Amino acid sequence: MSVSVYLNEPKYLNAGESCLVVEFADEIDRGANDAVMNLKKYLMSRKDIPIVECLPTYRSLAVYFDPTAVSAEEVIAAAKSAPRGGGENDGAANTEIEIPVCYGGEYGPDIANVARHAGISEEEVIRRHSAVSCHCYMIGFMPGFAYLGGMDESIAAPRLANPRTVIKGGGVGIAGKQTGIYPIDSPGGWQLIGRTPLRLFTPEASRPTLIEAGYEVRFVPVDEDQYKKIEAEVAAGLYVPVITEAK
Repeated sequence: MSVSVYLNEPKYLNAGESCLVVEFADEIDRGANDAVMNLKKYLMSRKDIPIVECLPTYRSLAVYFDPTAVSAEEVIAAAKSAPRGGGENDGAANTEIEIPVCYGGEYGPDIANVARHAGISEEEVIRRHSAVSCHCYMIGFMPGFAYLGGMDESIAAPRLANPRTVIKGGGVGIAGKQTGIYPIDSPGGWQLIGRTPLRLFTPEASRPTLIEAGYEVRFVPVDEDQYKKIEAEVAAGLYVPVITEAK
């Protein structure tokens, strides 16, 4: 996808008296998303600007601040002073997390649909889905739901014509060129190809969401016995996710 015309000159949009939206692109773009993540990191590191929270999306950053302590103009000035990268993956060292997935069968009831749509075997769907890391552009839809891009586009598939009323938490699905993981039981229309035994959203934890915007996600195929073993370890609080922190 081409880089948006706004990437080198962000737009600054007021969203109420305590929120500023910095828009880097007018379409989904990895270079713009890297710019979003870089700005978030920079602003949160500024001790002289009272930033309350920064919420990233595919192509913009919502910056919440204390309007009694700082003006929107000062926040804009701080944002404009942030170092600019050269685009996609420019010097980026993103945190990578491994997500074990049991594919097919009761865990991935739509994998046959995806295989037929791609004209390949179910085994090849699994191989292609787990062969590359996927980038988490944003968290949305529900707490902990990671929108992941960078999936092998040969296994892209349309959403279900009739969405399910309940999808079990941990379900790994495909919708168009994206893949994602349902963090909790919920309705949904993505094509389910597998399930992870990990908990994606733990509200009582100090860090409630397992995956965060900017992470790289690597899917690791496991069989049913491995799935159940990990599931038991997660329930007992013994499982430690494989996370490689950015340097």
